[in-house]
Amino acid sequence: MPAFQANNIYFEFENGDRLLNNISCTMNQRRVGLVGRNGVGKSLLVSILTGQKLPNKGSVTIRSPISVYQQQPSELLNKNSTIAQYLGVEAVLAAIERIELGECHQELFDQVAEQWDLPDRLHKQLNSLGLPPNLHHSCSNLSGGQLARLQLWKLFNEAEGLLVLDEPSNHLDEPGKQWLIERMRHFEGEILLVSHDRALLREMGQIWQLSTLGLKQYGGNYDVYHHAFQQEVEAVERNLNHLKSQQKQLQRQAQIAQERAEQRASQGNKLRRSGSQPKILLDAMKDKATASTSNRLKNEAGRAKLLDNQRKELEKQHEKLKAQKLHLHSQSERNQSVLRVQDLQLKHGFSHPLSFSMDTQCKWHLVGRNGCGKSTLLHTLLGECEFKSGEVQRNRRLFLLDQHYQLLNGEQSILDCFRHYCPDKSEVDIRTLLAGIGLRRERVNNLVQSLSGGEKMKVAMLIASHQPEQPLLLLDEPDNHLDIESKQLLAAALRDYQGAFLLVSHDTDFVEEVGVNGELVLEE
Repeated sequence: MPAFQANNIYFEFENGDRLLNNISCTMNQRRVGLVGRNGVGKSLLVSILTGQKLPNKGSVTIRSPISVYQQQPSELLNKNSTIAQYLGVEAVLAAIERIELGECHQELFDQVAEQWDLPDRLHKQLNSLGLPPNLHHSCSNLSGGQLARLQLWKLFNEAEGLLVLDEPSNHLDEPGKQWLIERMRHFEGEILLVSHDRALLREMGQIWQLSTLGLKQYGGNYDVYHHAFQQEVEAVERNLNHLKSQQKQLQRQAQIAQERAEQRASQGNKLRRSGSQPKILLDAMKDKATASTSNRLKNEAGRAKLLDNQRKELEKQHEKLKAQKLHLHSQSERNQSVLRVQDLQLKHGFSHPLSFSMDTQCKWHLVGRNGCGKSTLLHTLLGECEFKSGEVQRNRRLFLLDQHYQLLNGEQSILDCFRHYCPDKSEVDIRTLLAGIGLRRERVNNLVQSLSGGEKMKVAMLIASHQPEQPLLLLDEPDNHLDIESKQLLAAALRDYQGAFLLVSHDTDFVEEVGVNGELVLEE
């Protein structure tokens, strides 16, 4: 029996924008991955499939208990809840502590029941998860990765039936991601995974792709889906090229037919002037030629209109399927030092002194577990965090690109933000550059905060590549909220980038595509 079944789901916002149109699906597989570009409606579809939101039209039948992990910031970050309170064991722990202090009330023993080893079990489990073993530790002081692990651990322990995971690997380091994969493998219920993480999607038995063209299902894991999808794109491109060839051939044939008709008309006029043929015969020949030409033109017009409509439909389909592109300004420079760090001791996180230097050829991967101080190091190099001791020598401008691209001022217009970082560029030049990434005409006057994550990434990379000297990029999980296509786009841009960068990312596919040539490891 399927976990759920959806029929003809239709959703439209109050302003009339339609996001989901005639979506139908049945979850028959135990492991399903949902993919698609950002903004296409994946989270909205999941909220409808799980009964959290109602569609304008259509129906959903749910036949299984559902537990949901969602990617929005946890409310635990804004509360003073302890780990024990979040896990719901505070009362049992308090009863054990009171009994150990000498209290002998029966209700305390009833509260503990058979859970005398609970503190030891939880300490061991928290240690294995890379979390503070102190059960009274505030959840708001956990790192993003630690908090994600805590939430996922509780969910896997409690969930039955269908488990919906919406971007569960965001913020997880590599060991955390491997832990998540193992928990997914051993989970006995069904899993619907919404993710841009290809390592997780390779664990799925079926992939659903949501796009503006609808929902399409592919058998097999991510690699099988990706191969099939690429074949579809290539087939559309072949059909489009064939149609364009047919249009050109039709135009050539029409031109030849027109030239022949003109030649026959010229010959008829000569005969008429010479008087060698009877006028009634010439008039009949003229009427026949006129009728033939009329029929030919109608046929040509009909065929041309049919081909044009088919071409427009294929172009529309190709526009929605084809990969995006980002062309950066490339400038070669002689190799020189951009950053030198000597005996740097961070204020938080990694406790050992750090010494390293980077030149313009360095494309490094910054490696370390959640909470070890990777972000602290980047903000220290930028000059935003104090440090205990040591020296940081910056020989080049530093740009920090994080997962929210806070380098860009959300209150500025896109045009003004670009102008702020590239004052030597004229407005015409800036508009031309922005048009190249799809931000055309009056859209450049929109506020930066109106951009999607992928659009912010394009603007930030465009700005970075048009500095007088290529800046050192400090990249703090810039791929975290990007869809797979945008990840690949950013990876290609960084691979072609002529400057140096220091990258934090837990996506091994992304790191490989970027083409790093070194590592800086933070390990105790």
